[in-house]
Amino acid sequence: MLGSLNSTSHDQEEEDPSATDLQQQQQQPSHSTGFTSNSHSQQAIHMRQLLISCAELVSQSDFPAANRLLSILSSNSSIYGDSTERLVHQFTKALSLRINRLHCPGSLLMMMNINYPIAAATATATAIANYDIDPSLQSCYLSLNQITPFIRFAHLTANQAILEAIQVGQQSIHILDFDIMHGVQWPPLMQALAERSANNLHPPPMIRITGTGHDLNILQRTGDRLFKFAQSLGLRFQFHPLLVLNNDPTSVALNLPSTLTILPDEALAVNCMFYLHRLLKDDSRDLRLFLHNIKAMNPAVVTIAEREANHNHPLFLQRFIEALDYYTAIFDSLEATLPPNSRERLAVEQIWFGREIVDIVAAEGENRRERHESLETWEVILRSSGFSNVPLSSFAHSQAKLLLRLHYPSEGYRLQIHNNSFFLGWQNRALFSVSSWR
Repeated sequence: MLGSLNSTSHDQEEEDPSATDLQQQQQQPSHSTGFTSNSHSQQAIHMRQLLISCAELVSQSDFPAANRLLSILSSNSSIYGDSTERLVHQFTKALSLRINRLHCPGSLLMMMNINYPIAAATATATAIANYDIDPSLQSCYLSLNQITPFIRFAHLTANQAILEAIQVGQQSIHILDFDIMHGVQWPPLMQALAERSANNLHPPPMIRITGTGHDLNILQRTGDRLFKFAQSLGLRFQFHPLLVLNNDPTSVALNLPSTLTILPDEALAVNCMFYLHRLLKDDSRDLRLFLHNIKAMNPAVVTIAEREANHNHPLFLQRFIEALDYYTAIFDSLEATLPPNSRERLAVEQIWFGREIVDIVAAEGENRRERHESLETWEVILRSSGFSNVPLSSFAHSQAKLLLRLHYPSEGYRLQIHNNSFFLGWQNRALFSVSSWR
């Protein structure tokens, strides 16, 4: 089985939570009466309704009324509480930042007794703008890879698709990895390629990886680690960093023909792990040009992982409700699979998922980056760009099931196959999809 690297994370200090009763009751709005997973207590239902009511008031520019609800929500939220209290904390912060952006920056936040002073709001907004090079987010990525199955599931499934698309005896493989991060995806694939060559009496292939990123030092360290690992397996290996300039992923994506060289004897694999949504703006022009450039390079396989959600809805309220249901399932899965005092979970919720929530809720226009779409939408875009879906194998499915059983033994995780693609979810909510294209 293709494995996955263990990773470490930076701990954070915790404090004891303080419980607070509801200060007042609000009229129940006419929305669905529960979260989409298993937080169905009356408290959870009520807090969800208050959050949606607050979002409605924000969408109507009724900021004084929204502030009153935010004060109630804040007093009943905590980063140290149960999954509902932690989720409410993140969405309350995101709503307060949206109000701060839309109406009189500073004054309303100071009027609200919700513990989000202007300095904190500004710092959060700055972190969002620079999250690709934020060291705390880099360490949170490693924690997310360790404590949840989401990234490992995507890497494992994509690696198997690449392995099956590369013919036995192929002399050279070029992997183009968009947003390579720490490169944790590739050692298991290297090991699988080395073992396959040994079993079939073929010389191991030359492996070239071109990895994109926003920090040249991180890219170089990633390349060094991968080179040393390849050496330990007796593999020939080259790493080429491709720096994203001005924090703009389209700068690399749209200039591929002039920046990337594919050798005649190379099999090209293009890897897009949680990347395509970053190329979406208010239109899909940049994304379609990117896909046109990828298709022109005639890759053997294109592997794609994305969040299974519609966080790109043009209407704020619809986007808010979709995000609320999606991250409820995320937080419920963390609640069920990690101990209450898990520092890694605290960091992942606050820093990684908290950043996503703030971006979806508080940002608009060119500043909004987390434009997640469902696989159904990606399928339409990919097919219209000339790509055909490659079915993921039954062996890949068996590996994904084994991953969940060995590393994340919880009955709450669900693995499903639909239209030749894999979906990983919590309870009845699909959360992530992986697909393969050519």
